[in-house]
Amino acid sequence: MTSTDAAARFLENPYILDLFAGPGGLDIAAHMLDVPSLGIEWDKDACETRYRAGLRTWHADVSAVRRERFEDLPEELNVLAGGPPCQTYSVAGGGAGRKALDEVKQVIHALVGGVPEEEIDAQLKELGGDPRTALVLEPLRYAIAALGSRNRAGRPFDVIVLEQVPAVKALWEVYREALEAGLPHPDGTRVLYKVAKVETLPTEAYGVPQTRRRTILIARLEGHGTPPLPRATHHTYNPQKPRRGGPDDGAAAAPDGRDQLPAAGIEGGRPLRPWVSMGEVLKDDDGRPGGRRAPFEIVSNYGSGGDPKKRGIRTDRQPSFTVTGKVSRNAVRYPDGTPHTPDRLRISEAGILQTFPPNYPWSGGDKSQQVGNAVPPLFGMHVLAAALGLPLPPEERLREDWPEAAAEDRATLRKEGCGSPDGCGPNCPRPEGQSSAAAEAASAGASAKRSEK
Repeated sequence: MTSTDAAARFLENPYILDLFAGPGGLDIAAHMLDVPSLGIEWDKDACETRYRAGLRTWHADVSAVRRERFEDLPEELNVLAGGPPCQTYSVAGGGAGRKALDEVKQVIHALVGGVPEEEIDAQLKELGGDPRTALVLEPLRYAIAALGSRNRAGRPFDVIVLEQVPAVKALWEVYREALEAGLPHPDGTRVLYKVAKVETLPTEAYGVPQTRRRTILIARLEGHGTPPLPRATHHTYNPQKPRRGGPDDGAAAAPDGRDQLPAAGIEGGRPLRPWVSMGEVLKDDDGRPGGRRAPFEIVSNYGSGGDPKKRGIRTDRQPSFTVTGKVSRNAVRYPDGTPHTPDRLRISEAGILQTFPPNYPWSGGDKSQQVGNAVPPLFGMHVLAAALGLPLPPEERLREDWPEAAAEDRATLRKEGCGSPDGCGPNCPRPEGQSSAAAEAASAGASAKRSEK
């Protein structure tokens, strides 16, 4: 079965270049679809996880690879995917990207107008503020770089898949206009794409046991047809009217959402399944080590302004709140308020709520940040299947054990990705910039200093 209703596959050998690849959410999705991938990731911690998971990875700055090593990328890469850092665009971030949105749009128009790279870089520097704001342009710059690549003989990417927080929807719309108007080829022609409607999709509608919204752009090279968006397979979750989707609609839900009841629904001629609760994926009644016994509830650390009385609560019969980089701070307790055991989510549990395999080998530092930054693999499967016209594999595969790479294989991956089998090489980012844990510590220190004043 597929959630896309797509026609037969149109790429004989899809091969994904995953920019800002994180700990591997989209790569796992690709693996489930039997599609190879190569990720580029800046953060050393995330790369440690990727190497242990057996994922091909370049530990590098995405911008530096485009400028200095683009010709070294495998010429067979034909699918460009990316989830650029969203902190400056997200509600949780400082908002520098939102403030610079109009300026960034102007840079996009300059890019597709064929303005030289040096002028583009100068325009981006003039934006000032958070340097991550400009990173959202890297997928477009990669798509244009492919057209002038000697290694690729000017061959464009066949498919482009982008995901970001909802605040970037307006920017993805400018991307869509640029791709449909055509990218500048060195031979003077324009390379045209067909783009699906840019939409913000709720991940629980695709079986993810979490309410998380991501804005998606899917484009195919003209001649491959207009791509579809992935069809929902599950009900969305309404916290004001928390009901479970299913055949027995009609009864009211309990105020705390514990007795979720069904609501009817059809999508594309298919009945929608109930959204998935935390209790369903974290339950321990199947003997799985580290499971969590119901009933329980999770008290969110997000969006509370520091006031515990204002923090949201979800029960085991509801989907999780959005899993963020602060997920380990969320308290877990019994309905009577006493602490659960353990009283914080384990990293493996947070990964499961993101639909990573239960034994995924999280490594390096700041694992919470890695989990929170990742694309949910199950959601990624739906998006990639729609983009590539592939059938959707059984989602149960994501609940199977993930094979950890042997030491010899990790050394091989590290040698390719870092230039050395046992450490970082000259192409890796500088040590002070590679660790999300270090960045978190610096941020915490700055906050502490502000509090002292």
